[in-house]
Amino acid sequence: MKSHLLPVAPALALALLWSPSAHALTCEEIMNMVNVNVPASIVVETIDSSGDKFTSDDIRCLTNEGAPAEIVAAAKALMQKDTAEEPAASEPVRGETTKSTKSGTKAEDEEYQNTEAIGAKKSGTKTLQDLPEEGGDSEDEGRDPEGLESAVKAYNAKKPLTASYELHRMLQENQYPDKESKILYYLARSLYDLEMYHSSQYYFIEVLKKGPSNPYFKYALPKLVSIAKFTGDESDLARIVAKIPPEEFPRSARNQLYYLLGVRLYEQDKLTEARKYFGQVSDKSDLFTRSKYFEGVIYNKQGKLKSAVRSFTDVARTEASASTQQELEELDRLRDLSLMNIARIYYSIENFKDANTYYAYVARDSRYWPQSLFESAWANFMLSDLNLTLGQLLTLESPFYNKDEFVPEATVLRALTFFNLCEYEDVDRILLDFDARYRPMHAEMKDFLKQYSTEEGRKLADQAYDRYFDPKAADTVLPKSMFTRVLRDQELAGIVTHLEIMDREEALIDSQKSQWKDGVGEQLHKVISEDRERLKRRAGLALLQEMVTMTTYLGDLLTQAEIIRFEVIDAKRGILNYMMSTPDLSDLSKDVDINYGTSANKIYWPFNGEFWQDELGYYRYTEQGSCK
Repeated sequence: MKSHLLPVAPALALALLWSPSAHALTCEEIMNMVNVNVPASIVVETIDSSGDKFTSDDIRCLTNEGAPAEIVAAAKALMQKDTAEEPAASEPVRGETTKSTKSGTKAEDEEYQNTEAIGAKKSGTKTLQDLPEEGGDSEDEGRDPEGLESAVKAYNAKKPLTASYELHRMLQENQYPDKESKILYYLARSLYDLEMYHSSQYYFIEVLKKGPSNPYFKYALPKLVSIAKFTGDESDLARIVAKIPPEEFPRSARNQLYYLLGVRLYEQDKLTEARKYFGQVSDKSDLFTRSKYFEGVIYNKQGKLKSAVRSFTDVARTEASASTQQELEELDRLRDLSLMNIARIYYSIENFKDANTYYAYVARDSRYWPQSLFESAWANFMLSDLNLTLGQLLTLESPFYNKDEFVPEATVLRALTFFNLCEYEDVDRILLDFDARYRPMHAEMKDFLKQYSTEEGRKLADQAYDRYFDPKAADTVLPKSMFTRVLRDQELAGIVTHLEIMDREEALIDSQKSQWKDGVGEQLHKVISEDRERLKRRAGLALLQEMVTMTTYLGDLLTQAEIIRFEVIDAKRGILNYMMSTPDLSDLSKDVDINYGTSANKIYWPFNGEFWQDELGYYRYTEQGSCK
């Protein structure tokens, strides 16, 4: 982003507005001068002539906001002598990023909407001052109580079990109510180090609920984001962020908060507001690529196709570099999705050739390659390249994909392609097989949804989750590939992963020594038990929504299949009528001379029913068709 420079004369005029006779200079006023490019020498002169005494909070604010060294030095020279320096935290907290997800249930949302905004400014309160990156104990002026100091020392000595036991006891006995934030923060850190991530998340959220003016807020946030990324479920975090006024966002945490707020608004279909917050994510942040992708999705939904293509192109061209393997895989995923979205935009305007070009850019080892191949088959069908369409669909039917990819529409497209080739016997056979396979699935899903169609039924959504995800679930005709597709819904997949993590965490709690298990462990079991029921209900509701979509989709395909069969019957009737009216009609097929030659730069291998991985995607039929 380019900076906008003010001419020198207006800048000098701005400097004169902050005269010492007006009022004491604040960090915000000094940074306003810096940000409009008032020369540093003039700012220093203004500070020196002000006669103000600056506190350690002022110095920290100037440092965090990036004030030039000479300005910070000038303010330090006027520090109050009795102001104590803020002690540094034991360890800096580094943040990570998280995936997008949908909002929680309506009841949970209402609970947050009926509460006051977290960290909202009230009259008479101080302006929020960010903590230094290496700090974290600014609220603790003076010495901690001996018990708390001992617990923090145990944590720093890499004894998280001892530290968590002592910190939990302090909370239970309400020993140091004025130190509650610090106790919660270090208890969360101790549980995090013990790999009890859900329990850790619970206490980090308690810190966040105290608002961004709390000194531990911006240190708890990156850890909470890290946990949400690990579990794949950031719904609680997103709802809390939605209650924080954007102007209160701590500087060091703004990228995460802007991104999460953008996701929240996107899920509420407030697209313009969401795009505004995605646009505020720094291009230096590892969340920038995801924000840019969301920007493309929003432009597309708003019908601004050129802008959408530009945004998706920016994502597709992103350098493949990341600090972790997980981030690298996510970047590859976003690049492939961006290519597919560009292809879909071209398909939507009936530019099938360019659509195919972008589908071809999706890497063969991508998890989205089978889907891109199927969509490309539709483009080739629209281009009347029917033999290539059938070849691409053959790849999807291969053992490499038919067990993991649930694409019933591919069967309908195959039948439709043979119909256009007038191979009516093949069409009948394909559609009869389709009906026999998918109608029982459709019937099971309809019966399943009927149980939860009422308000009372939806209250039992946790049972809907157990129906298909409990280890002891009853038999089903629904294939594994369908649940693989359903779990591509990020909200549902994140909750399922989170629930699995909670199960492992309870086993880890039970493996600890009895003193810890009977104290801290008992409380953690209670937290996990309550949250499990809440998460299972959310998972059940998400599953029901996916089932509604899948049932409608499959029902439409079954209807299309019936329509095609009627068309086949009508076409056959036409052929019979023609043959009856032309008794001397000879067999024209015996005079057809088929040339199987190929271009010089290609090798033709007849398919013998055996699939080889390096041949996938290169199949092409040689159907001449029976349309005479």
